[in-house]
Amino acid sequence: MTKFRDSTLLARKWPYLVSLLLIMLTSACSHTLQRQTCVALASDVNYCLSPIPADAQIRELTQQVSIQVDGSHHELLTQLEQDKHNLTLVGLAPLGQALFTLTYDGNSLTSQQSMLLGDEFKAEYLLALIQLAYWPIEDVNPHLQGATLISQSCNAAQCRTLYANEKEGIMQISYDQQDPWKAVIQLAIPKAKFELKITPI
Repeated sequence: MTKFRDSTLLARKWPYLVSLLLIMLTSACSHTLQRQTCVALASDVNYCLSPIPADAQIRELTQQVSIQVDGSHHELLTQLEQDKHNLTLVGLAPLGQALFTLTYDGNSLTSQQSMLLGDEFKAEYLLALIQLAYWPIEDVNPHLQGATLISQSCNAAQCRTLYANEKEGIMQISYDQQDPWKAVIQLAIPKAKFELKITPI
């Protein structure tokens, strides 16, 4: 844990990643927490979860999530479910043990998570990144503070970049096909030495 506490300011905004190392072969009792719907992505950059659109499609998606932070590598499985009323994200260890369940109703966010993760585990960061990657840009931009998400041409099928103050690119997202729900997605925050890869299963 000391290695991560000594990391850069941006890297310290992702403390939940370290907690993935705690879950290997067993699961523990869970507890329920009310979570904030706004997260800090960088210095002076915040994102508040976008409400669920009234015309939201019913979706069920299983994903393999690969996370790298400052050279350390972590893997988990996620199940994302969306309907017109709720957005649910379930995190599973590679062997299938439940790590957390996030339920978002468009206003409040509830987290049920393993006691081993502790109260500092903030799975809402992962949910925020998922919205930034999958939701229409016009839906997420009104809920960004200090930054703007734009679509731009690149060597991949499509790309998004999060700009702070219209100048500094702080996050890059690329897709291997046009439909994000079917695409392999790679998200990078270079200053935090953070990389996220989402592969649909």
